[in-house]
Amino acid sequence: MTDKIFLTALRTECIVGIWDWERQVKQPVIIDLEMACDIRKAARTDHIDDTVDYKKVSKRLLSFVEESHFQLIETLTENIARIIVTEFAVSWVRVRLNKKGAIRNSQDVGIIIERTSADYAA
Repeated sequence: MTDKIFLTALRTECIVGIWDWERQVKQPVIIDLEMACDIRKAARTDHIDDTVDYKKVSKRLLSFVEESHFQLIETLTENIARIIVTEFAVSWVRVRLNKKGAIRNSQDVGIIIERTSADYAA
């Protein structure tokens, strides 16, 4: 399947980091998503219930990330992927998480992962 829904530059702040000061102050993170899903039914019916509702995805992720307190962006990114695949019935997801300003003299630093439904099968 080649259909993908994307969501780019979803910005929020959260507690993430290993240093004492990072555990006290929220830092900006930017999330980019690509989600594989079959959009043919939605294209035929023209109904939101037949596709991945990216507004619901963004609201769920914003709520989760803003309340999270992970030390590693690896852990945060993995949890984002798990939510997308398991809660929104997406067969494949690519998550790019950018922790702006984490490294002095660097514009960006982050993680890119890809996960499938098989990765979270019980």
